Amino acid sequence: MRYNGQVTASPPPLPPGRTLTLPGRGTTFVRDLPGPTPDAPTVFLLHGLGATADINWFPSYFPLGRHFRVVAMDHRGHGQGIRSWRPFRLEDCADDVAAVAAALDFDRVVLVGYSMGGPIAQLTWRRHRGLVAGLVLCATARSFASRDPRQRLLLSSLVGLSVAARVTPAGVRSRVTENLIASRVQGRPRAEWAAEEFRRGDTSTILQAASAVGRYRATPWIGEVDVPTAVIVTERDALISPDRQRRLAESIAGATTSSVDGDHAACIMAAHRFVPALVDACAGVVTRAGTQPEPSSPRR
Repeated sequence: MRYNGQVTASPPPLPPGRTLTLPGRGTTFVRDLPGPTPDAPTVFLLHGLGATADINWFPSYFPLGRHFRVVAMDHRGHGQGIRSWRPFRLEDCADDVAAVAAALDFDRVVLVGYSMGGPIAQLTWRRHRGLVAGLVLCATARSFASRDPRQRLLLSSLVGLSVAARVTPAGVRSRVTENLIASRVQGRPRAEWAAEEFRRGDTSTILQAASAVGRYRATPWIGEVDVPTAVIVTERDALISPDRQRRLAESIAGATTSSVDGDHAACIMAAHRFVPALVDACAGVVTRAGTQPEPSSPRR
């Protein structure tokens, strides 16, 4: 696989980044690209399971930055995200998003969620409605539960595996992690840089996150979403089926849908198709958000 025809170990161009301490929550890492004007609308990027903000979004940062202020964070347990001994909860990730927005003095943002970032975006809307001007939901769903008993067993076992990972000696854990990283990035674009990004994550927390995503179910309330929403469907996605992605769009009144010819890694491996669709989706949501009424009261 090649990105723009090149296989390289060097990091891609990235926006400025810094650590940010969130009172009572911990320290996370944030990218912040100012945008074309001081009053440019803000898009807040939320990455997928096991990735980091940079792995998920490096092809998208600067194309988006030509139109918007762009902010991205590492989720807890991922990359340089918050470290906590508390069990991983998607709700805590949503509250982390609100805490970052408060720290950076944002009043309203458009949330862009990819894969696991989709549930985090949806929960941020539900828990912090005054913050969310719109949603762009990519390669994601309203529910990830499977009817396949084997998959249910796998998801239920992930919490136990996460506990085992915490008590496994560091040397053993490191070797296992290295093997997993090699299987994911070997021979791929910017392989050494991507491997280093993956190494930053906490294996135990990421396993818990996978279990949390598998249990996530927004179907009872997703129809209440009252902000402009766009759904980007990855048409060759074997992890989250395109039909499941389209059902998410159908559940939200007025949601628009666009399609990208790519699999679950389309944000990177089909970036030449995904990024233009993302920029268009964000522009459409921002335009529609300018005429929206004030949001309803938050629900917890």
